[in-house]
Amino acid sequence: MNVYLATLIGYSVVLVGVGLLVGRKVKSASDFLVGGRRFGPGRIFATFLAANIGAGSTVGASGLGYRFGLSAWWWVGSAAIGTFFLATAVGPKLWQLASAHQLHTLGDFWEFRYSKAVKAVIAVLLWLGTLSILAGQLIAISWILNVVIGLPKWQGCLAGGLVAVIYCSAGGLASATIVNMIELAVTMTGLLISLPFAIETLGGWQAFLDRLSVHAGPARAAELLSFTAVGGKQILAYVAILVPSFIVSPGLVQKLYGAKNAATVRRGVGLNSLAQFAFAIVPPLFGLLALSRFPDLENPELALPTVMMKMLPKWLGLWALASIFSAELSATDAILFMLSTSLAVDLYKTFLNPGVAQRRLLAVSRLTAVIAGTAGVALAIVLPSIISAVTIFYSLLAVALFVPVIFGLYWRRMSTGAALACIFAAVAVTALLTYGTTGKGVGFFSPPAAGIAVALVVAVLVSRYRVSA
Repeated sequence: MNVYLATLIGYSVVLVGVGLLVGRKVKSASDFLVGGRRFGPGRIFATFLAANIGAGSTVGASGLGYRFGLSAWWWVGSAAIGTFFLATAVGPKLWQLASAHQLHTLGDFWEFRYSKAVKAVIAVLLWLGTLSILAGQLIAISWILNVVIGLPKWQGCLAGGLVAVIYCSAGGLASATIVNMIELAVTMTGLLISLPFAIETLGGWQAFLDRLSVHAGPARAAELLSFTAVGGKQILAYVAILVPSFIVSPGLVQKLYGAKNAATVRRGVGLNSLAQFAFAIVPPLFGLLALSRFPDLENPELALPTVMMKMLPKWLGLWALASIFSAELSATDAILFMLSTSLAVDLYKTFLNPGVAQRRLLAVSRLTAVIAGTAGVALAIVLPSIISAVTIFYSLLAVALFVPVIFGLYWRRMSTGAALACIFAAVAVTALLTYGTTGKGVGFFSPPAAGIAVALVVAVLVSRYRVSA
């Protein structure tokens, strides 16, 4: 058997085993959904960072680095900015509400602050959109397996989905946080140790720059080493999509609900933000290393696994491949968790069976994780790339949720009607501009940026009109 494949299989068995072991201790829906609200800063930090360092920020961002150079920093860097605001301004306030009113999902906040109608609209929109980011993680796993053993994309998506579904459905947040700590240790050590080794393989930093200049040309090489080469409009597009998304992501919000107090949210999520800021430079560098050594890759998203396989000593290549495989799995389980709880709590419990017993809700949560995983695999087989998949999710998340969450927390005049109006207006404007301008937007505004701007205006106008009326 291929030694790289054997390593990934062995590692997957360990993760599944841990997930199943922890899952045996999960006896109630509260344990499954919010881990009993007993996590300290270290566990919050680990489960956040493991979820945030996923397909888009490893394989996807390295592909952007292969194409755009160091300006791909803004992909993960924008996420770090959003996480900082979650740690300082939004997260602690949401935790206090969740603890005081026994909220288990962000959907519970929608019902508490607005109405069941808002909760239902958001749940349906997010469930459909979240399948796309789940697909993105599975595509990344398939690219890894394609480089390792030439496995077709659909088989790689199926294999990754199977592993994640088993350990996520077993124990929910309780098992996910334990598995995430293992995954985070493997991911960060593997990637951070691999980077200097890969540079040394080319003969050192200067030799790497010389190779880059030869393959790309001196002028293009200088652009690739600039943090702004991708252009102001594209940077604003990243900021508009990713900053709001990492402030109001239902999966991240639900993870912080598991903290033991608001101070834990500030410390754990804040440390995660700092780690993301530092990590943001790593994927673009891997992309440039791949470009300098393999300038003719047909698929830029194969840059990172190709470096791991062909530019590192075998022992380190095994570790490094396990690290990015780990990153994709950790993000996959976070997304599966978000999908399953959205169906089980925001839709099933709220509208179909309000008096459901804890054990019944636990069973439904596990079943919906399996359903979500199956749907995600099917979508992953159809979508062409990681970035295209995750962009669908982040765009929908930013335009639909950002204004209702922030205004709902900090502006008392924000009404249910205003929340619904700004959600529909933002989604409609974003969709129209995306398809009407083939994603170019209007002027300096990308479609998501325009959607958020429209949501702000609509929320203020409808709320003020309601008050004056």
